[in-house]
Amino acid sequence: MASPSPARLQRTPDEVEDIILRKILLVSLTPPANPSPAVAYLELTAAELLSESRPLLAVRDAAERLLIDRLSIPDPPAASPSPFAFLASAFRRAADEARKISTIRDAALRSRLAVSIAHLRGLILSYARIVAGNPDTFPSPPNAPHPAAELLIFLLAEAADPLDPTPAPGAPPAPGFIDEFFGGVDYETIEPVMGELYERLRQSVEKVSALGDFQRPLRVLRRLVGIPNCAKALVNHPKWIPMNQIMLIGEGRVMELSSVLGAFLHVSAIRDREFASKPDVGQQCFSEASSRRPADLLSSFATIKSVMNGLYDGLKDVLLILLKNLDTREKVLEYIAEVINKNASRSGMQVDPLKCASSGMFVNLSAVMLRLCEPFLDNMESKKDKIDVKYLFCNNRIDFKNLTAINASSEEVSSLIESISNEHAQNNASGEACFVESQEATSSGKNSTTSILSKGGAVVRCSKKENFSFICECFFMTARVLSLGLMKALSDFKHIAQQLARFEDDLESNRAMRDQGGGSPQLEQDITRLEKTVEILSQDKLCYEAQILRDGAFLQRALSFYRLMILWSVDLVGGFKMPLPSECPKEFSCIPEHFLDDAMDLLVLTSRIPKALESFALDDFLNFIIMFMASTSYIKNPYLRAKMVEVLNCWMPQRSGLNSTASLFEGHQLCLEYLVKNLLKLYVDIEFTGSHTQFFDKFNIRHNIAELLEYLWDVPSHRNAWRQIAKEEEKGVYLNFLNFLINDSIYLLDESLNKILELKEIEAEMANTVEWERRPAQEREERLRVFHQWENIVRFDMKLANEDVGMLAFTSEQIPAPFLLPEIVERVASMLNYFLLQLAGPQRKSLTVKDPEKYEFKPKQLLKQIATIYVHISRGDKEVIFPVAISKDGRSYNDQLFASATNILWKIGGDPQIIQEFMQLAGKAKAAASEALDAEAILGDIPDEFLDPIQYTLMKDPVILPSSRVTIDRPVIIRHLLSDPTDPFNRSHLTQDMLIPNTELKSQIEEFIRSQHSRKRTAAESEIGEADGAADMAI
Repeated sequence: MASPSPARLQRTPDEVEDIILRKILLVSLTPPANPSPAVAYLELTAAELLSESRPLLAVRDAAERLLIDRLSIPDPPAASPSPFAFLASAFRRAADEARKISTIRDAALRSRLAVSIAHLRGLILSYARIVAGNPDTFPSPPNAPHPAAELLIFLLAEAADPLDPTPAPGAPPAPGFIDEFFGGVDYETIEPVMGELYERLRQSVEKVSALGDFQRPLRVLRRLVGIPNCAKALVNHPKWIPMNQIMLIGEGRVMELSSVLGAFLHVSAIRDREFASKPDVGQQCFSEASSRRPADLLSSFATIKSVMNGLYDGLKDVLLILLKNLDTREKVLEYIAEVINKNASRSGMQVDPLKCASSGMFVNLSAVMLRLCEPFLDNMESKKDKIDVKYLFCNNRIDFKNLTAINASSEEVSSLIESISNEHAQNNASGEACFVESQEATSSGKNSTTSILSKGGAVVRCSKKENFSFICECFFMTARVLSLGLMKALSDFKHIAQQLARFEDDLESNRAMRDQGGGSPQLEQDITRLEKTVEILSQDKLCYEAQILRDGAFLQRALSFYRLMILWSVDLVGGFKMPLPSECPKEFSCIPEHFLDDAMDLLVLTSRIPKALESFALDDFLNFIIMFMASTSYIKNPYLRAKMVEVLNCWMPQRSGLNSTASLFEGHQLCLEYLVKNLLKLYVDIEFTGSHTQFFDKFNIRHNIAELLEYLWDVPSHRNAWRQIAKEEEKGVYLNFLNFLINDSIYLLDESLNKILELKEIEAEMANTVEWERRPAQEREERLRVFHQWENIVRFDMKLANEDVGMLAFTSEQIPAPFLLPEIVERVASMLNYFLLQLAGPQRKSLTVKDPEKYEFKPKQLLKQIATIYVHISRGDKEVIFPVAISKDGRSYNDQLFASATNILWKIGGDPQIIQEFMQLAGKAKAAASEALDAEAILGDIPDEFLDPIQYTLMKDPVILPSSRVTIDRPVIIRHLLSDPTDPFNRSHLTQDMLIPNTELKSQIEEFIRSQHSRKRTAAESEIGEADGAADMAI
């Protein structure tokens, strides 16, 4: 260590202190021999010291005066530092001097100097806080930055990272400056500067996208909330929950645009068209994506996933720190609740982007909330008991009352709330607590009385202040955030993908028209417009995909959350066991429908993403689906139950690509016992959904059911269950299932074949090129649009028709008995005859199209299947009623049709055994037709009162309809009731058990038949007798 110079040893301690303090403050008390712009000569201060008979030395007791006078120099030049910048640099110089005095050997001097420097450093920090909170306290140079701006630059520089996309905006402060500036003082001291600081921090990210520089500001926010006073200042900031109004902007959007956290939550890869962020992720990463290398797209996906997870983790840390702080926890929960409540309309079909926060913000909040849930998602079984269903009805944060309940009306929800309120009132009177407050408990409100729901003009209240655990609050808040965020975004993604596919088809059609010589100025404009639209939609789709679908961990967290939702919901009905209680528990019936709907939507989506479900346990989801998919008394919405089938459809091994899903279907007890039965029941129930689109919706839903049933038929245990159900429910749900299967088959095949004829007509028009090109371009465009539209319809309908016919084929082989029931056998025969007429009748050649496979039209396969169904049913016909039913079909049956079908079957290589049995059945039908004619001749003219009013056939089992009092044949009305549970004459409700046997009329009909047969025999005997007499006479 170097020894002090002789000159240094000759100085007094006051002189040494003077030198050091003047260096720190950059002041002089005597006229400098060599003036420096950086050093201020405090002439007035020197004069005051002399007037006080004090030496012109900068010592500790004069330090504050010197500091104030240094800062108070009037009219500082533009090049001089601002007061705050001067104080920050003074702090650095103080730190340097403190380090230098460590070389002084004189302990007493060293100690004195350390105390003086520490005293001055404290003054510097104190005045730095004053200046930061009140910038006008001291004169500033022209255009000096706000102290909060300078403080933010320090914070950003200190938070810099080598991987940041842009360099730090300035040099970092001296070590310890930030910590000492914010620490060791009360809240009131720090509060003035924090308001401006947080506002500038918010502004630094308000228009930044996922590819912008948001990381540094986020690290600054993370740093600040770790300081208790700064955390408190954040949640007390005027823009923590902004109350300001912006013209034409809704409260939900204001939460995003104006709140401090909203700016960070707005950072996203998903494009916000109303309030765009830079750089544009879609333009930068996914422009002209179709021409980019796959590796480039994968690199963009990876980059976006990485930066977004950095955002999620940072915001989770911020919220977690605030939640652990008792002074800030309540305000954090209040903020999340306000974001949810003010954006409740995001759940609608059409979302006003000026009224609601963006999808990007809510996707981010979804990811953050899932991270907050992780501790109890990892320990579901032990933590789910902390989720109290009463939170839905007795919290004053989030409004659940306007949400659709799973199986309860608003009146029933109101009644449940009232009963809970009465229970609380009784507990209050007896001094008992309603809930046990856990160590994690947080008050869900400050008021002792919470308004819940208006019922008939009266306000229903929970009269006790509730304490719900943080787990409970976090669970329900996350459920709402996911519904408004992740799930809504996935719905938007699906819509964008559908739009993109439609516009791409239109673009391809327009280009095809142009290539065929149909070019026109309007067509060129349409192509240009479509190209731009396709490019924008393609970018949007890839942005959603990058932030959500490519983030496997995000989806896995969401799946874990909904697994907990399923476990919690099932606990409300007593756990995983079948059959369900006959009466649905009120708590379950009143939970929001979207809780379960969102779970199914997520399962459908993730099931279609390769490897998204790998290593994820699906058993609880499967149990839940099997329990509720056919239970209308528990889940009212048929579309929600239909989604459950869609999930199972995605899990079929041939579709999921996962071997693990096969074990779900083939080795799961609940599945083996109930799956087929519930699928058949849902197949029937879905006929009437209550929607104006129910007729077309049912085909999509039944398509999923049919595919699943076809898979299950090949699993022996499920096939055995199917046989058992067909036996036990022969005249119940199974008969209804067959009826709707037949109805659908007839409609779909008929619709498809008619559309094929229309397609052929347009094909013929286009084939005549001379006439086609003479038509106006607009007319050709319209005809082509119709052609492509019908192509899609035919393709879909024919695919479903093939599925239905296939199901009839394989079920009729092993379960023929239900097809022969009197209620349905004639319907089955008429259907098969109609199909046979279309495929083997005279008009079959008109169905020839250029590319039948393109439309899923396979006439040879269909004809073979139809013949097979005939034979399968005939094999099970012990009473020979099927040939009679075939021959009674007056619309399609004739014996020549069967002969023609037989010839075609031989030509196309049908199964010889099937063809032989088909020919035998044709012979029986022909004989039955002949017998029917003889029987008709015997009966002669039948009285009108004996005829069925719908089919005009002789009734065999007449029944009276209770409402209209019309008498009708039982098989006829039962056939009607299978499709429509109403009286066909006045549309009143009607079921089989309501039918009244008309025994008197039945006796009259039987007597009429006997008398006609007796008359016929008498007449025949008389003819024989006359013939014999004539012969005798001749002899």
